[in-house]
Amino acid sequence: MLAVFAGLLLIATGIARDKPNVVLIICDDLNDYVSGFGGHPQVQTPNLERFAKTGVSFSRAYSNYPVCAPSRSSFLTGIHARTSGNLHFDKWYENPVLSNSKTLMEHFRDNGYHVVGSGKVMHHFKRDVWDEFENETDYGPFVYDGNERVAHPSVPSPFADIPNRIDGSFAPLEDIPYANDDDPTSGWVYGDESEGLKPFNYASDGSGSQTPDEMNADWAANRLEKFAQEEGGKPFFLAVGFIRPHTPLHVAKRYFDRFPKDTLQLPVMKPGDKDDISLNEVFGREQLGRRYYRVLTESYSTPEDGIRAFTQAYLASVAAVDENVGQVIDAVDQSRLKDNTVVIVMSDHGWQMGEKDYLFKSSPYEESTRIPFLVRAPGVTPAGEVADQVVSLIDLYPTLVELCGLEGDTRKNDKGAPLEGSSFVSLLKDPIGGKWSGPEEAVSMIWAWLKDAEGRKDPDQQHWTIRSKRWRYIRYSNGSEELYDHDRDPYEWDNLSSDPEHAPALSRLRASLEKLQARKRID
Repeated sequence: MLAVFAGLLLIATGIARDKPNVVLIICDDLNDYVSGFGGHPQVQTPNLERFAKTGVSFSRAYSNYPVCAPSRSSFLTGIHARTSGNLHFDKWYENPVLSNSKTLMEHFRDNGYHVVGSGKVMHHFKRDVWDEFENETDYGPFVYDGNERVAHPSVPSPFADIPNRIDGSFAPLEDIPYANDDDPTSGWVYGDESEGLKPFNYASDGSGSQTPDEMNADWAANRLEKFAQEEGGKPFFLAVGFIRPHTPLHVAKRYFDRFPKDTLQLPVMKPGDKDDISLNEVFGREQLGRRYYRVLTESYSTPEDGIRAFTQAYLASVAAVDENVGQVIDAVDQSRLKDNTVVIVMSDHGWQMGEKDYLFKSSPYEESTRIPFLVRAPGVTPAGEVADQVVSLIDLYPTLVELCGLEGDTRKNDKGAPLEGSSFVSLLKDPIGGKWSGPEEAVSMIWAWLKDAEGRKDPDQQHWTIRSKRWRYIRYSNGSEELYDHDRDPYEWDNLSSDPEHAPALSRLRASLEKLQARKRID
């Protein structure tokens, strides 16, 4: 550890610097539609592409729980949901294990760092884990009809009518809703409905309201400039959470215009792909991913038109957040901070774009669980290399502990739990040949809405998936299984779980999952 830390603190002259700063950038619902990650061929993320050339990209990085709240509470405490029992949208700070364990922010603060943040970092906000925090989570701009938040009028029904109007809305900001209804309260709004929505006054020349993501990018850039001007201050940990491409997919028209519908390619899909899987049986017709796909494709003249409209809006939102990310990275690179600041760009989980007739996160498949993950650590990471070792978000916390030389127990007391991931600093130093001491598979849990006899949300009764370099294994709550060979089937089209030829792989991955579940859960 000391050797790695010493390497990080050396600059070209060989003079040691202070402890490294950290900038953690988290996007929401961002799948592999990022340059260099093999997603959509028409994606436009020049800022992330440029950043990747300065550090290490992980081509096989996975979310341990592909839903916002439990994913974030897991990787920012370094504790699996299986261990803590913090499932679905439970508040992490009310969980007896997580509340007695230090968040990443608290551990940095206890090691002398000034800890600041803005935007969506934890799903459930708790101010006292920060020294400074600017803006709480805001998914806006939203459409307001004068009485409630609704889908944009340009979105056809029944997609526009889904109960969660946030998920059923996409449109360019120039298309101002209810512009001519003589109601000054209707139109674009942002903010929290419980605290009072605020008018969002859009102007394409930049003179109007900023989106929440633009506000947070500006805040981060300005705060970094102030840090750069300080002499002899503490090292800092800065986290900024961007909403897009989380729904509603409302961004400026210039982003939509980059992806004309008449030339837009659809996501790669196979007709009948869902016919040999258990997802439809165990999820039910009204599970969000199945429902969203069904009502989207029913809302347009053809299913392809519906998927194309949503894909355009998603790609536009990815392009928008790429500019926000780029603004923060530029603030580091154009200051004296560059040579002593670790920068990480990542997502909390992915998003399935209609594959297997499913449109949402919270599925056990590659599109939902895989994330873009990029790291630049001065003095440690080579430029522009790719690590193909399987890692997962649970490994973030221990990696930063090693990179930054953090000391002390991450438990507040014996009711907490120790870190469960593995540091991948060796892979940052040598992405191709570095020794990896962690597990060969990444594990992800998917909420199945099941509880045990005592009414607890029992992790063992949920859906589980394991991803190794070659295989994906899925076991649903009802015991049904799926197996995919990524060497031959990168789109997970052919379920091999009943093929005798692949029984050894199935047995091996099944044993890996059972070993995980045999661990004692902390209650």
